Amino acid sequence: MGYLNSGSDENVQQTDPAAVLRNGREILLQAFNWESHKHDWWRNIEKKVPDIAKSGFTSAWLPPPTHSFAPQGYTPQNLYSLNSAYGSDYVLKALLSKMKQYKVRAMADIVINHRVGTTQGHGGTYNRFDGIPLAWDERAVTSCTGGRGNRSTGDNFPGFPNVDHTQHFVRKDMTDWLRWLRYDVGFQDFRFDFVRGYSPKYVREYIEGAKPIFSVGEYWDSCNYNGCNLDYNQDNHRQRIVNWIDGTGQLSTAFDFTTKGILQGAVKGELWRLRDSQGKPPGVMGWWPSRAVTFIDNHDTGSTQAHWPFPASHIMEGYAYILTHPGIPSVFYDHFYDWGNSIHDQIVKLMEIRRFQGIHSRSSIEILTAQPNLYAAMIGEKICMKIGDGSWCPAGREWTLAASGTRYAVWQK
Repeated sequence: MGYLNSGSDENVQQTDPAAVLRNGREILLQAFNWESHKHDWWRNIEKKVPDIAKSGFTSAWLPPPTHSFAPQGYTPQNLYSLNSAYGSDYVLKALLSKMKQYKVRAMADIVINHRVGTTQGHGGTYNRFDGIPLAWDERAVTSCTGGRGNRSTGDNFPGFPNVDHTQHFVRKDMTDWLRWLRYDVGFQDFRFDFVRGYSPKYVREYIEGAKPIFSVGEYWDSCNYNGCNLDYNQDNHRQRIVNWIDGTGQLSTAFDFTTKGILQGAVKGELWRLRDSQGKPPGVMGWWPSRAVTFIDNHDTGSTQAHWPFPASHIMEGYAYILTHPGIPSVFYDHFYDWGNSIHDQIVKLMEIRRFQGIHSRSSIEILTAQPNLYAAMIGEKICMKIGDGSWCPAGREWTLAASGTRYAVWQK
């Protein structure tokens, strides 16, 4: 059954971007991986738009759309050029038009922590941007990465000129560019890359200036470990993500790296990890579910980079968890389109159950058991689910099995 947002909903979103966060019924698709630039990507995704819409995704996160020094898009140079390794500006706009037709929002990957210079300036480094739009001089680059600007308000991204967001002219130019992406190009949502690199107050300013319908930030740092062993208590880790969300004026969500780190350890026979000391989910989802974007893998953690991959044989346990639980779930392109029809169809089924039962980012959750080989929970009093090798099913005739697979099952009323 197709799932399309109604036009009236879209009109509300345009005038009140916070409506999406209040509604809490988003399901995101990361619509690329690390190798996508090799495969005529805009045309590839355009062919899949009908299936993306029918599956029930509300937003598709696309790779960085602008000209970049490296083909993946994460070393931007000419921000106003939409000719990238993923395709030409003409093909991109055709894709965005089709997504709008099918009422799937397009999410732009916003890479504004660093920018590759065109000309050597102060100190002999490439910290000037001559000959292209946004022709900044060395003042736009932080002093700690070779420029004449102020010190960074966050962590340095090594090897590239880091943008100095304290400069008023930089923020004005950035806001104008984001508004261009939003209103002229046609992106409706933003994903902010490497947000540890600059103060969250600037993300707030950019969201207020460009008014995307939905925003999510990548605040990724290491979980807490004792040697090689993942600590049970990850409160410090999730607190750092929560602090970043707060710093954006609560206007942005953030990827729930805490949940990813705990979940991919838990599925390997340590499912007790999925209940914190307060009896709640142990990630950002357990503290602030309306701002927690849960996920299994992305272009960095999985794909060919595989910096921190989810155990491949446990993928569906991971999706059974995030697609039934509070928070805002995100599905990775590789799993959905490259791992075979069975995985694709199982994910679609879980998404269908989520929508049919009205599960949303703030749905209530009661964790019923969390043992080494069994985790079970009831969500919104509408769904029961279990993952792990242990045997379990909900008591009561009102529950019927709605979906099942290797080491997971979901029941609904």
